[in-house]
Formats: sequence, C-alpha cells, structure tokens
Amino acid sequence: MSVEINQSSNQQPTTINQDRIPLKLSGLEPLVVTPESNFINVGERTNVTGSRKFLRLIKEEKYDEALDIARNQVEGGAQIIDINMDEGMLDGVYAMTKFLNLIAAEPDIARVPVMVDSSKWEIIEAGLKVIQGKGVVNSISLKEGEELFIHHAKTIKRYGAAVIVMAFDEVGQADTYERRIEICKRSYDILVNKVKFAPQDIIFDPNIFPVATGMEEHRRNAIDFFLATKWIRENLPHAHISGGVSNVSFSFRGNNTVREAMHAAFLYHAIQHGMTMGIVNPEMIEVYDQVDKELMEYVEDVLLDRRDDATERLLDYAESVKGNVKVNEKQAQEWRNGTVQERLTHSLVKGLDEFIEVDVEEARLASVKPIHVIEQHLMNGMNVVGDLFGSGKMFLPQVVKSARVMKKAVAYLLPYIEEEKDETSSSAGKVLMATVKGDVHDIGKNIVSVVLACNNFEIIDLGVMVPPEKIIETAQKENVDIIGLSGLITPSLDEMVYLAKELDRLNINIPVMIGGATTSRAHTAVKIAPEYKDTVVHVNDASRAVTVASNLLQPETKTSYTSNIREEYDKLREGYLNRSRSKSFLKIEDARANKFPMNWETYEAPKPNFIGTKKIEVALSELVNYIDWTPFFQSWELHGKYPAILEDEVVGEQATSLFADAQKMLQQIIDEKWFTASGIVGIFKANQVNDDDILISDEEGNELETFLTLRQQSQKTKGAPNIALADFILPRETQKQDYMGCFCVTTGFGVDEKAKSFEEQLDDYNSILVKALADRFAEAFAEYLHERVRKEIWGYAAQEELSNTELIKEAYSGIRPAPGYPACPDHLEKPTIWKLLNVEEEIGVTLTESMAMWPAASVSGYYFANPESRYFGLGKIKKDQVEDYAKRRGISVEKAEKWLAPNISE
Repeated sequence: MSVEINQSSNQQPTTINQDRIPLKLSGLEPLVVTPESNFINVGERTNVTGSRKFLRLIKEEKYDEALDIARNQVEGGAQIIDINMDEGMLDGVYAMTKFLNLIAAEPDIARVPVMVDSSKWEIIEAGLKVIQGKGVVNSISLKEGEELFIHHAKTIKRYGAAVIVMAFDEVGQADTYERRIEICKRSYDILVNKVKFAPQDIIFDPNIFPVATGMEEHRRNAIDFFLATKWIRENLPHAHISGGVSNVSFSFRGNNTVREAMHAAFLYHAIQHGMTMGIVNPEMIEVYDQVDKELMEYVEDVLLDRRDDATERLLDYAESVKGNVKVNEKQAQEWRNGTVQERLTHSLVKGLDEFIEVDVEEARLASVKPIHVIEQHLMNGMNVVGDLFGSGKMFLPQVVKSARVMKKAVAYLLPYIEEEKDETSSSAGKVLMATVKGDVHDIGKNIVSVVLACNNFEIIDLGVMVPPEKIIETAQKENVDIIGLSGLITPSLDEMVYLAKELDRLNINIPVMIGGATTSRAHTAVKIAPEYKDTVVHVNDASRAVTVASNLLQPETKTSYTSNIREEYDKLREGYLNRSRSKSFLKIEDARANKFPMNWETYEAPKPNFIGTKKIEVALSELVNYIDWTPFFQSWELHGKYPAILEDEVVGEQATSLFADAQKMLQQIIDEKWFTASGIVGIFKANQVNDDDILISDEEGNELETFLTLRQQSQKTKGAPNIALADFILPRETQKQDYMGCFCVTTGFGVDEKAKSFEEQLDDYNSILVKALADRFAEAFAEYLHERVRKEIWGYAAQEELSNTELIKEAYSGIRPAPGYPACPDHLEKPTIWKLLNVEEEIGVTLTESMAMWPAASVSGYYFANPESRYFGLGKIKKDQVEDYAKRRGISVEKAEKWLAPNISE
C-alpha cells in the first residue's frame, strides 16, 4: 500500500512505502518513526557550539541549569534532543558523560531519545556508554576511508544505536545530486552488507547548503537535496533522511522574515520528498500557508531553481523587508518626536550619530553651561547604556558604537566649554591603560578603554610596548586612580610581575587591573599579587571592568572589596601551590624513555616537491573563504560558534549586525587594498637528535639550525606517552631522511595607520573592527598557506579536498604548531625561524624583545607532515628539564626560568 503526497511545486512527490520497517528509538518512552510521523523535530539548544548560554553553564559546571535547557526543549516539542560538547576548553568526554548521567535521573527529559553529537569519536563513544534507551549517533562518514567507517559503525551497532551518515567521502563533501546519491549508496551498501547494520537505523544527511549566494554553482543546492532525498527513500530501503535546515537560508542572516519563509518552504518540499527528521529552531519557521504569497513565490523560485534571475529577484525583495515588517520610514523616525533627553539616549543606545550634533546643540541652548550637557544629558544616556550592558541586554559591539556617538557629542561641545573656560566634567576616576613592554596586541585593551570611558572614567592610553618606567612615571605624573595592564604573549606575564615589584619598591599605592589573553586569575593570584602590597585584580572580560574599577574606587566598597580580593587570591594561591606540589612528575630522562611510540621501521617520510624557501604573496580576496569567524566574535565578547552564533537566542541579533559591518569593511579592505598579504615558507631536511631536538639541513645536507622542543613531564596513566614535538620526526640513527617546514605570514602592514585614521575621526568601533579583521586575514593566510604546503609545495596530501569547516576543525593530515602555544610554549624558538627564513628582510615582520611579532596581524609556526603528529599541551615541567633546556640553548638557568615561567612546576 502507498500514499501520494501532493505538492504545489513542479517536482514530483515521492511515494512513501507503508511497508517500510519503522525506525524505533527510545528514551524512557518509545519513538517510532513511521510514514505517519511526518517530521521529527530535533532540539538543538543543548549544543555548546550553537548556544552561548548552554556553553557557559557547562563550562561553569552549572549542570542543574543546563538540564533546564534540555527540559525546556522537550516541553517545547522536541522529539529528540541533540547533545554536543565539542569546545576547545571543555573536557568533552567528561561533560558528555556527566550530562547524560544527570539526564537519566530526570524522567521528564529522559523520556525522549538522545542524539549524541560530536566530531570526536572518543566523545561519541563516551556518550554511547551511558545513554539510556536507543539513541542516535551524529555522525559518521567515509571521509577517513572505509576501514575507520566500518569500525565506527560496528561499535555503534554493538551499543544498539541508530546512526546519521554524512554524505562525505575521501574526496570531500557531496555538493551535487550525483555525488549525494553516489556516497549514500556506497555508505548504505557497506553498512547493510558488510556491517549488517539494520537499514531502518540508517539516517542520511545529504548536506543542506545555502542558496541564493550569487554563485552559479550554488543554484541547485536545494533542489539537488530534494531529489537526492527522493532517490534515497526510493532506492535505499528503509533508510531515513535528516539535515540542518537553517543552513539553507544562511545568505539572509539578519533578515528573519525571509529566513522563516525559506525554512517553511524548504521543509514543505523536503518532507514531500521524504525527509524524516531535522535539526531546526521552531522559532525560525513560519507556517507554510501563512507566508506572504509574493515572498513565497520568490523563495520557491530559488529553492526549486525555476528562474535564471531567481536569486536577484529574492535579494531585491529582501531589501524591502526588515525584521517582521516592511520598513516604514515614518515609523522608523518616530523617536525624533521625543524630548531632547529621550533623543540623545536613543542615539547613544542605538549607536546612531546622524542627529547627534543637532540634539546636542538643542541641549546646549537649553542648558546654563555647555558642560552640563555632558554631565546631565549625555551621562544620563550613557548610564542607560551601562545598565543595559551590565544586565546583558546590550553587547560589546553596541557599547563601542555608543562610545563613538558619545565622542562625537563631546567633540562638538569642547569649543563651547573651552570658550567659557569652564571646569571639566567630573569623572568616575582616572585609569591608565597600557600593553606591556615587548607586546604589540591592543584590541582587548582598547575595548576595555572604550567600556570604561562609556561609564565616565577618564582614560590615559599609553598604547603598546610600553616600558615599565613610562607606566610608573605617567601614573605618578597624572595622579591616576588605577593602572590597567594588558598582555597577549607569555613574556608579558613576567613584565607584569616586574612592574608589580617596582610599584612596591617605590612605595606606590595604586590598584592594578590585569587583563589579556595570556593572563589568568590563577597567574595573577600566584605570581603578581604577592609582589605588591596594594590590590591586584584580574579582569577576564570587558563587561567586568566597570564593576571592578568602581569597586576599587568607591569609598563605600573599596575596603571590603580589596580585602575580599586579597583573601580570595590567598586561598587560590595556597590551593594552586598545594595541587602543584602534589602532582607527580618524571625525571626528564624517564620522560624521554616514555616518548611517543612510532614504528620508524615502516615509516617513510613523504619527500617534498620543493626544498628551500619561497616567498608567497596572495590577494586578500583569495583568503576570505579561509576565514574562521568564531574567534572574530570572541574578540568582541560574543561567544558562540559561527555560523550558529548568528541565530543564538541571546547574542544572535547583535552578532548578525556586527557580521554585516565586518562584511562591509572586509569588502572595502579588498577593493581599496588597505593592506597586503605577504608570507615566507621553508621546507627543509630534518632529523630528531638528542631525543628532544630537531636538526635542520638544506637540500645538500648542510646543517643549518636546530629547533629545541620541550617534553611533557607529568606522570601519565599507563600507556600514555610523554610527548615532545621532536617525537614526530625520524631520529638520525634510523639513517632515514625526514622533513620539516616553517613559515611566517602577515596582513598587518597598513593596519595601524588605518586604525589611527578612524581614531582621529572619533570612531573607536571601526578602529577595533579593522584590527580584528586584519587578525582574521592573517589566520586565514596561515590556513591558506598550510593547504598549499600540504597539496602543492610539500605535496604530501595532494588529493586533499576539505571544506572550510573541516580546515577549522584541523581535519587534515599533519599539524601546524607555533612557538608560544601549548605544544611549544618557548618563544625563543621564533628567532630560529626568522634566521632560517630570513623573515625580516623578506617580508618585514620583526620580533620585539619579548618575541612578539610586529605587525600584530602576523602568524608564524612549524609544519609537521607525519600523519601520527598531533597537538598537545606541554603542561608543567620540572627544574631538571629547565636546566637541561638552558644548557642546550646556551643560556643561564635564570633566563630559561624567565621564558618558561608559566610552565615550571612550583
């Protein structure tokens, strides 16, 4: 028996076989997926990559609150809940295991099946070990070959779960109808015939890609998915179809009206063609029949590829649609009818500067003194901004835009204030901000400066690479209330310790705020605070800066706050030192005896196509597709994984607005050639010597330089090795030749000048934005160059075909570690790279005395091709390795301790 499902499109509906074996899943209650089930909705909010709130709760181990998110999904109609713990700073195995165990004790959640979602097999297997009932694994694919695919499938079968299979093989992702059915047919045959996997437990994800991108090759992305779905349901008996629906509308992020219509239409046609289930946000779906008919015509023209001009027509129509209603100019300007205070507040909150001078002038004429406009009207507006930011209703990019409006308003008033020789506005306090000596990074510092300025603090910004003498001299001369220190690289930590000692020696009593990517609460408590009799406090993000500064300065809070900070840091320091002392470490010779096991007898290093150095220049436009946008949002303190962050329930709207601004500037950078991309790469002969060193030679075998690596020294569980990077290079005694590469790239020349020009226009927002984009271009250049090395310059992975998502996940063979990062925290390795590649002369990138790269938008590192090579964290090391390292490098133990301080166990 069969039933035809009618549809309004010109595509033929699929015929659903009522005799097909149903997919049976279960939590505490069964979920039987039959043709009558129509569509199974998978809840997506218990996913750390898609929900900032869920990520925060898991990181803070607030599992009870995280359970509420799962509960809300089930109560909201989710028939399966997708659980993902893939985040760099999480122990994914621990988090998945704990959360699933907690769900098991909550019958109102545990009643639905669980989808264990991860790109890491160890996390999937951890979930399978504790999952209740019969769940779903998301996902496996053929991208790493049949052998691993079969192994994973057999394991999933043994645990009794269903599986989502991605349309992905060794060549890459399926992006056409033909490739979709080819990969799904091959996967199905392997699973059913070789693994003996129940066919009804196979769920294919044939890849939902964006449409209306403007690229010809994307025209059929939706219709090919529909047709592939229909083919799978008719030709692969009993198999099901799933997918991430929101991907299809990615080109229209920020325009919810169009996106909701696209989701409704896509689901309608996908279900008609046989789609069984999918991950979709119910709030982003409109009822198909209730979508505006004109809009639906444009949407279906695109989805079904009915017209050559379908994309252009939908884009034109989308321009007339904003949010939930068509733009009404009269409504948009209604705020102009408010009082002058209401108008100024609106401009500050919304970051609008179109009318700011007009409104400030009106306020000035109505005030006794021009200074009162700042002290009353503008500060009243900024107080609203501060309250909204503090309560989480405004986000950092909005605050920076507010600051831009505030600066323009103050600049307009200054001539009138000076004319009257008036008193300057009373401030909340004077804060000196500086990036410490040797460090060139200032995005975080600048953001904190803007946030403090928005809350009436007077800021003295000394910039980057500021010597301690200048910081101390300026602090005393300007009689500042707080010193703010920022640093991104490891040596900056030592500079902060030195500055604290100097402040204490000179008997200066000014509280110090510590911030920056390399800093931490633990380091502040253990290393910096004991050196200074006044208060030192770590500020982990800009949103806390105002609260900390206010508590340090307000008479009613200062005494109790500083006392509590000292007590808290004393306890933290004591606990940290006790934990450090209780850890077990191996002697360095024993750690070397437990090095990473490699079968060197069978290993043959891939010979490079090229040995030597090569200068690389590339158009910025070529780098756009290599950009990882997630760190861009993190630099603005918007946390979530791109592109899911654009739909995040908390920060999605602001992330979308920021992204739009970034795209506009990115195009300007490319079109107007604001800066250039230059790089240098070298591939050399290499062999491991003396256990932990790598000897570098030229093509003729002449010895050039030696890279020193550091080895993990902590006591490991049985069978776990103590790794050093040298372990991935063939030892010289094997008499086999190995190879290694290194590189430096930059997109930073011209960035400071462009940022300065924005600052001169009182535009901190675009000044920060251009620096953040320069950083993204530099990282994209590193990704681009690594791909060229793998596929062309070295050529050890010539057939590789990876998407940008896979590149970001480092799904390629080999690694690209960098000095200063967890596997090789030794910044003193950078000069060796500079010598080998002649970096300064070739591309102009220099090293500061603290080994920071200038310009800041630069990346350097190594290339390892060994397929067994992997990233790891060095962790803590003991003094015997520090002494050995000093001897190998030919420096004093004291100097070695300075550079390796964060990694030395107490």
